[in-house]
Amino acid sequence: MTITHVPSRTAPQVRPTGFVARPGPVLALIGLGAVAVVALWWRDTSAVVGAAGWLTNAGRVTGLLAGYAMAVLIALMARVPALEHGVGTDRLTRWHAMGGRYFVGLMTAHVLSVIWGYAITDGEHVTDEAVTMVVTFPEMWEATAACLLLLGIGAISARAARRRLSYETWYLLHFYTYVAAYLAFGHQLATGAEFAGDRAAQVAWYVLYLGVAALVIWYRLLAPVRLFLRHRLRVAAVTTEAPGVISVQVTGRRLERLRAEPGQFFRWRFLARGLWWSANPYSLSAPPGAGGLRITVKALGDHSATLAGLRPGTRIFAEGPYGAFTGRLRSRRKVLLIAGGVGITPLRALFESLPGELTLLYRARREADLVFRQELEDIAVARGANLHYSTGPRGSGGPFDAAVLARVVPGLRDHDVYVCGPAEMTRAAIQALRAAGVPRRNIHHESFEF
Repeated sequence: MTITHVPSRTAPQVRPTGFVARPGPVLALIGLGAVAVVALWWRDTSAVVGAAGWLTNAGRVTGLLAGYAMAVLIALMARVPALEHGVGTDRLTRWHAMGGRYFVGLMTAHVLSVIWGYAITDGEHVTDEAVTMVVTFPEMWEATAACLLLLGIGAISARAARRRLSYETWYLLHFYTYVAAYLAFGHQLATGAEFAGDRAAQVAWYVLYLGVAALVIWYRLLAPVRLFLRHRLRVAAVTTEAPGVISVQVTGRRLERLRAEPGQFFRWRFLARGLWWSANPYSLSAPPGAGGLRITVKALGDHSATLAGLRPGTRIFAEGPYGAFTGRLRSRRKVLLIAGGVGITPLRALFESLPGELTLLYRARREADLVFRQELEDIAVARGANLHYSTGPRGSGGPFDAAVLARVVPGLRDHDVYVCGPAEMTRAAIQALRAAGVPRRNIHHESFEF
């Protein structure tokens, strides 16, 4: 279905505020830090001799890099606004997951190399040497506990294990990362040859870890409490949008000071029975304003299904706003929005608020599953925007073919494209867009699988 009416007008726009960090410079800074860590080892190493020396020094380098990586991984998930709004939560999560795999490899290499190297030096069996090190070296009991915790967290983060856990369980188990970091920190300073008698190196390591701790304490603990006390968010109403899909209207004080942008999300903790212990990410499904906020949720699990029973007046403990899936990404006047299923929620807000010439392509299994249908058609009429629906079961084809997209959206190569929906649909849409000649830098997508 296509609606093409009155000439488009300029839509209301939230002006971006505050500094944001871009992906390239952030990765460059992380890389420079890794180089500095290797230089710390190099400065303290005069020569490497024999198999024991090579193994021991391999353990030293990988141990230093693992300690640095742990601090970086925690910082990426500290919910620093400059990172959340510039790099984006989904990309930070991908970096964190990829970095976590490198970290586990570095930590494992550190443990095995050091034990093996010391065993050769002492003329002991590897197992005997491992026991001796744990029992006699300072801070080794704590380091062993940290290693086991981190290996366990790495195991539950593997894709196969992750699918078997609820979001709430996976989320809570990850808090043990902080315990592991605390336990490992003393071991690094107590047994690291690079820190022995080197005050500057010790101070640098303290600054790194205490700085990351300060970010976590402020942005993950104190900032949400400040938001709760300052804005006093409450449920205003719950409405049904489609089968299994509801919207929650949220009210509060001075909501404009949240500086939320269309396309962003919050983590919502509803202070009601059975819900208060879990914080889940849900996007704003309408442009935020002083009059209130709105999220729209599909019943995909116990938490989302329970939201339909929320009562007006229920207090909310929220964290955010988060995400870089906003108008900041737009560089062209023409914009194509591609939504699949409940992925329409952030795109609904962008459809109303982004300036320029807009086209929305909305994919769903059935017509009954099209959420916000009347709202979208009203916006299309008011703005002179193009609105297309595509319905049918998964695997039944649809619009995600380069030739079809080029025919439906004239001048496709000249568009910025925002894509949000199930992972399979998102991949198909991006492949079709690339095949149609849309530059990768103009394709913006966001996943909420974190």
